[in-house]
Amino acid sequence: MALPRVNALRLSPDGTRLVSVVQSLNPDGKSYGTALWEIPQDPGGEPRRLTRSAKGEAGAEFAPDGTLFFVSRRPDETAKESGGDSAALWLLPERGEPVRLATRPGGIGAVRAAGDAVVHTSQVLPGDAGTEEERRKAREEAGVSAILHEGYPVRYWDHDLGPAQNRFFAGRAVREGLEDVRDLTPEPGGALDEHLSFDLTPDGRTVVSTWRVPLPNGDIRWDLVTIDVADGSRRTLATSGGHDFAGPVTVSPDGRHVACLRERHGTEEMPIALDLWVIDLATGEGRAVAGEIFPASVAWAPSSREIFFAADQRGRRPVFRVPLDGEVTRVTSDDGAYAELCPAPDGSVYALRGAVDSPPRPVRIAADGSVTTLPSPTPPLDLPGTLTEVTATAEDGTEIRGWLVVPAEATAEDPVPFLLWIHGGPLGSWNDWSWRWNPWIMAGHGYAVLLPDPCLSTGYGQDMLQRGWGDWGPVTHADLMAITDECLKRPEIDEQRTAAMGGSFGGYMANWVAGHTDRFRAIVTHASLWNLEQFVGTTDGANYWQREFGVLGSARYARLSPHRSLGEIRTPILVIHGDKDYRVPIGEGLRLWWDLQRSGVESKFLYFPDENHWVLKPGNAIAWYETVLAFLSQHVLDEEWTRPPSLS
Repeated sequence: MALPRVNALRLSPDGTRLVSVVQSLNPDGKSYGTALWEIPQDPGGEPRRLTRSAKGEAGAEFAPDGTLFFVSRRPDETAKESGGDSAALWLLPERGEPVRLATRPGGIGAVRAAGDAVVHTSQVLPGDAGTEEERRKAREEAGVSAILHEGYPVRYWDHDLGPAQNRFFAGRAVREGLEDVRDLTPEPGGALDEHLSFDLTPDGRTVVSTWRVPLPNGDIRWDLVTIDVADGSRRTLATSGGHDFAGPVTVSPDGRHVACLRERHGTEEMPIALDLWVIDLATGEGRAVAGEIFPASVAWAPSSREIFFAADQRGRRPVFRVPLDGEVTRVTSDDGAYAELCPAPDGSVYALRGAVDSPPRPVRIAADGSVTTLPSPTPPLDLPGTLTEVTATAEDGTEIRGWLVVPAEATAEDPVPFLLWIHGGPLGSWNDWSWRWNPWIMAGHGYAVLLPDPCLSTGYGQDMLQRGWGDWGPVTHADLMAITDECLKRPEIDEQRTAAMGGSFGGYMANWVAGHTDRFRAIVTHASLWNLEQFVGTTDGANYWQREFGVLGSARYARLSPHRSLGEIRTPILVIHGDKDYRVPIGEGLRLWWDLQRSGVESKFLYFPDENHWVLKPGNAIAWYETVLAFLSQHVLDEEWTRPPSLS
């Protein structure tokens, strides 16, 4: 929990400065703070912290002249007239102290700068009754928290949507602040809420952004639009009845093209598919330059003639290069999971490199694919075990692969207990470091951990998604058991002392496993789906799930819902859920807990009233690990139950 975490990376336009956003544990040990750090481009240098404030800094973006913008709630004694504690836009010169440029009552979110324009987002209450400050004050003084919705959705992950709406504002940066500020989207509805991704053309004249479009029966679609910075006029650049145009949205350095993702809508028979899509900004004509990818980062080369992207591939996330008129080639050849790609003028690419056995660290990738690790605020780690790639053959002949973490002390004479960890998604892959579900903590306590990629995992092509699409439980279960069986053949692993764990979709599968086998001695199910009909009607994105499962009441819900197998559960279960989880609402955890109680299944319920889907606060995360380890010790190691110290 105390390790600094490098979360973002930005390269100055001239390629001479590399800045990261670093998250660190605050002195109180109860929360995290963020700061900007300068990363040396020489492996022999030392990282240098650039900002310090109690509120932290984020959203770092370079302007064309090398000026660094960021967003922070830090106070400014010279500018208290507006904004209160809202996030403000700040400027950090290469030398000198930060200067606050702008603030708004609803705070400032993302920012982009090009030409002489600065464009940022802000949350604004709709209406004409007085100024924004007056509308907010009137609502607060009236004691009104109600939100009237006329469309879908109404909330997202862990927060409510509305009544404020995200808008674009544009201005020109001067030393004293932003001047000539104008509202580019005065009545956007919810078009710029959540999933927003945007960029600014190099001349600063046009915003290119995703735009949410409401559809009949609660469905939505995402288009790509251009917005004129001078007058706010909007043009639809890309739209399709069966696709979403999604971020990352990035404009080429020559201003001629925009790259984004085009996602084909899934149906009951066909999974989603993602293409790297390039659009001519003048004509609106678009085409795929790379297909069947699940990228984490997309960035143009300074020449504008090729694009770099990092995408899932067989338990890794390599960097790829694709010319606008050529074939995709893989750049990196190691086991890394790359993100935050920053192509440099000299042909190299700066990035963050993580892996299952390495936290994200800044690196420089040469044109030949060789990788140089740069100094990082995250110190090198001495991990308590080894990482091995494992494979198995599924019932239909498909190869199933995964990563196996084994404690250093494991031997055939003294085999260690085994944990099956099932990833979420369901579209996802175990290919990167995790600060939350970290297998090395479990290895440090003597457990081998299997991180498998069954059907529905990304990085194995569309066939791997098709195998499990609309058939979550049975096919995924068979894949998981096949690779588990293969790992349990290893003499250093004890095949009698086993447990299974999963979160989100992995929690769904943990529930499914509990109802379809009693081979494991314990099950841990986190933020899990239990009753599918109940879930699809209450989750924050019901329209997405209905595309795959059909309308409520269809046979697919009954066949694939874990709660239908309640009577078959014999394995002790630890249920974990947060009350602020809107993706898998708390009703799933409460219903599961009640069903286990009334059925007499040995179980415990770890409930977090103030947490969302993943339990992120440091103290709660520690309580999570302590409780899981205590539960496993009781049922896998046959030790007496001891209440975790953090819960005493």
